Amino acid sequence: MNPLYEQMSVSVFARMSALAAHHGAINLGQGFPDFGWPDEILDCAARALKEGSNQYAPSQGTPALREAVAAHYGRHHGLDLSADHVCVTSGATEALGAAILATVSPGDEVIIFTPAYDSYAPMIRRAGGIPREIALQPPEWRIERGAVEAAIGPNSRAIIFNNPHNPAGRLFHPDELEIIAGVARAHDLVVISDEVWEHILLDDQSFTPLASLPGMAERTIKCGSAGKIFSLTGWKIGWAAAPPPLTKAVRAAHQFITFATATPLQHGAACALSAGTEYYEKLLAGYRERRDYIVGELARIGFGVRPPAGTYYACADFSRFGYDGDDVAFCKHLIEDVGVAAIPPSAFYDRPEKRRGYVRFAFCKEMRTLEAAVERLGKLCA
Repeated sequence: MNPLYEQMSVSVFARMSALAAHHGAINLGQGFPDFGWPDEILDCAARALKEGSNQYAPSQGTPALREAVAAHYGRHHGLDLSADHVCVTSGATEALGAAILATVSPGDEVIIFTPAYDSYAPMIRRAGGIPREIALQPPEWRIERGAVEAAIGPNSRAIIFNNPHNPAGRLFHPDELEIIAGVARAHDLVVISDEVWEHILLDDQSFTPLASLPGMAERTIKCGSAGKIFSLTGWKIGWAAAPPPLTKAVRAAHQFITFATATPLQHGAACALSAGTEYYEKLLAGYRERRDYIVGELARIGFGVRPPAGTYYACADFSRFGYDGDDVAFCKHLIEDVGVAAIPPSAFYDRPEKRRGYVRFAFCKEMRTLEAAVERLGKLCA
């Protein structure tokens, strides 16, 4: 076996979900919504399944979906894109993987901000690169210029940047975006910008794509996800958007990972991207209600928690309950003794010993599910 995979444990999401199923725990760990998708999108995909093509799509994606992605970003973010800028992938995780394999060579160093999505570091290593971890400090989770500049070296090649941030729930400020952009411009770095949460903004903020900053369009690979936008995570429809030279590189990697993504679901995603503002208003109203409920109840129970500005996760300090900051042990206690599953964010660090005493709860669930989970978490008060 490749030593990289021989030493790698099963994903924390799979481990915690399996443990939750075994113990009958309410799963607030893995972030799959159980509400929110528009029926008309399912109808569009069903029509494509019955009446359209069920054969291979073009490797780079159907023209309809690539055009829809480009138009969507022009409408919502003012980005000047065409279908030639887009590569459709099997979920944003594959978009990230293809972008890393396309741009990172053996010996290259790649900056990641932890806690970070747990696919980043393994894919960097699979490309022969070296992750350079910058650990964001709770409870503010800010990007600091000094830390970024200190991580730059002669072999620096790329930065992976996630905004809004999972699991901290932060929408980074303009000055933090400029830190990333300034360092990338000064050192001629590629930025792989994981922006899958771009529409899950909970306090009427506006989202700024990194590619829209001066000098960044030509060096940014933007990764997006229909699953996150439309609560259809099982479809695994994602994309990378970048200037044609970078898109060409991503497509070259993608063609030998999955080659193509499910054709009828691409038609459904293209239909979804034509949704008007009323869809997003309704979606965010639902998430806002759930965010406010879970944050208020977690605080009442004794967690230290700040309302997330984006994503559908709440990151909570459990120090009141002991466990010496060991988030894995605390999550096992929650599942086995309390009956609620959460995710230990230590899995999101390249060096797992950087445990910070936090746990991540997903609130992308029906209210009755959240209420049942809160009732069980009330055991912690005793």
